[in-house]
Amino acid sequence: MNATLHAEVALLLQDAAERFVVPRFQRLAAGDAAEKSPGEWVTIVDREVEAMLTPALQALRPGARVVGKEACAEQPRLLDTVGEGEVWLVDPLDGTGNFMAGRPEVAVLVALLREGETVAGWLLDPLRGTLCTAERGAGAWRGGQRLQAVATAAANGLRGIVKTRFLPPDLKPRMLQRAAALREMQAGVNSAGVEYPQIVAGQSDFALYWRTLPWDHAAGVLFLQEAGGHAARPDGSAYRPAEQREGLLAAADRETWNAARALLGL
Repeated sequence: MNATLHAEVALLLQDAAERFVVPRFQRLAAGDAAEKSPGEWVTIVDREVEAMLTPALQALRPGARVVGKEACAEQPRLLDTVGEGEVWLVDPLDGTGNFMAGRPEVAVLVALLREGETVAGWLLDPLRGTLCTAERGAGAWRGGQRLQAVATAAANGLRGIVKTRFLPPDLKPRMLQRAAALREMQAGVNSAGVEYPQIVAGQSDFALYWRTLPWDHAAGVLFLQEAGGHAARPDGSAYRPAEQREGLLAAADRETWNAARALLGL
């Protein structure tokens, strides 16, 4: 992929962070947030960032479509087109609930898909200014440093994130019982864009997600895989952002993935 494109997307994300995210962190006013559906919130920052990125990304790749989280909230059928042609996926503020609560665990996520396959991803921590990027076949990077996932689980037992909010009622009790055997069951930080880099850094050995909206996971899965990690559906099949399926297990390497899958009984 053209290195210029990578740099241009990075600059767009950093500009969006400086203009919209940073100025409103812990400064949201009354009326700056609204509940889209029960438990699902949007802020003025989500809308401003997506409104800025959508035309800017389209200009970078004429003919590519932008599928953003907030656009899909208004037009759910946009999700059906993610696997067709060239698509930019945008999550303007991954971790909206954290942002509303004044917690810094948020990310701005962009992924580029071609015929449903993620070919590049950008994960920006807008408050710390840390940018993680990945390109299929070209590695995972933080700034100018190429990364290799840290796998430490084999000798000491597993530490992992088990997301329970969207687990089916018949599965949740069994999953919690199984997870009790972990060395440490982690709640996660409610932002996949923060959690994938944490797996690569060795802060978590794995993460189990049940709801897998494409803008939450496309960039992070590619970043993890290019760092040597492994992510797949619980049945072992490949993760594809365009597939509207449930369940995704991500781990620091394949051995850890296999161990987590066995322990959780997936």
